[in-house]
Amino acid sequence: MSEVLIEAKGVWFKYNKKQDWVLKDVNFTVKKGEFVGIIGESGAGKTTLAKHFNGLLKPWRGEVRVLGMDTRRVPTSRLARHVGYVFQNPDSQIYSATIRDELSVGLKKLGFKAGEIEERIKWALEVVDLKKPLDISPHVLSFGERHRLAIATVLALNPDVFVLDEPFAGIDYKRSLNLLEIFRELTKKGHSVVLIAHDLQLIAELADRVVFMSQGRIVREGTPEEVIGDVAFLESNGYIPLQVSVIASKLGLGRIVRVSDMAEELYRRLTL
Repeated sequence: MSEVLIEAKGVWFKYNKKQDWVLKDVNFTVKKGEFVGIIGESGAGKTTLAKHFNGLLKPWRGEVRVLGMDTRRVPTSRLARHVGYVFQNPDSQIYSATIRDELSVGLKKLGFKAGEIEERIKWALEVVDLKKPLDISPHVLSFGERHRLAIATVLALNPDVFVLDEPFAGIDYKRSLNLLEIFRELTKKGHSVVLIAHDLQLIAELADRVVFMSQGRIVREGTPEEVIGDVAFLESNGYIPLQVSVIASKLGLGRIVRVSDMAEELYRRLTL
């Protein structure tokens, strides 16, 4: 059985006493080496749940544990060593005067030496395909470039779990897929990835497990085929299903979410 890195048990949360519950009795786990996609309508509680994974938010009821540590009793700075978080808006996490400073500040706090810091910075920028002078201000970058810088900053820290909250705004589909494939490779080395995204195709291509949230609850989870491939379920929840899933359903091929799988199934049936 794979090691559980993040575990949420019976989590209830709201932002103030007068507000309705944003999370309602949520149970959620992330195992070592797992790639989890979280989907759901705006306001479903996806980001609120994700912010519990590194202690940015604390549950009102229930508990969240990261590598066995109770997030209510451990400083966020300590949790950040294990859970790297990429925000929806990169400007929420970019605050340094230069690109080099932005990438190195966290590494310095963790005690890395200058040589290793430079190596990690170089590698992370290559991964996100950001070729800019390191001494310029990150605030002169385009929105998409700032998002890639935010991703690079988290990559350089090399945490156990990467939490990506709609990380590809302003980034084209091909580059987004390339980045996700890098994260997929990291799962093979024991890291875990939690991706919140509206793009069903990106999640279908790479996730091991898909979690569907609605009105503060997890209402369904399973493989991409079980959740994203269920055309009727998605339509009943306001989603436009993937075209490949719709075609597969009409042809009686079952639940399919990847074009490559569709081609393989058609070939198999034609060569029987």
